[in-house]
Amino acid sequence: MDQLYGALDMASGEWNDGIAARIIGNCSKDQSSEKHWVMFDGPVDALWIESMNTVLDDNKKLCLNSGQIIPLSNEMTMMFEVEDLSVASPATVSRCGMVYMEPGSIGNQPLVDTWLEKLNEPIRTLRPKTTVPTIVKLFDKYMENSIRFMRKNCPEPVISVNNNIC
Repeated sequence: MDQLYGALDMASGEWNDGIAARIIGNCSKDQSSEKHWVMFDGPVDALWIESMNTVLDDNKKLCLNSGQIIPLSNEMTMMFEVEDLSVASPATVSRCGMVYMEPGSIGNQPLVDTWLEKLNEPIRTLRPKTTVPTIVKLFDKYMENSIRFMRKNCPEPVISVNNNIC
């Protein structure tokens, strides 16, 4: 909680902002029309998620223990990518829009497409007319067959879904 939101330093008596307070504060100060996404990824803890209730409701304000209130701008969006909401209260759950995606329903192609879009410029400029198409052909020819082979012949110490091994 202290690292996320901030805490009072008992030795100096000064308030030290946490990482969420700093990021949200910096985004809130930005007066441009640029969209700001603040992403939280990881397990939901009952304490830190409950402190987000004022952010998630119509007030759209982060209230810190220091007494500071940071209003979110219209350009800000909070996103929580979590495994489950088992320790979140009904109040927290009711404030969130949920999107659940079964890993297998996404498939591998969006991952391949995103990776291809982010190829380093030197790779793209080597032979611009052949490099990416060649890589696409290799993915098309070998990826699904390789996954099938792995599933049939290779034991996994930790079970995975296909798009985690691509």
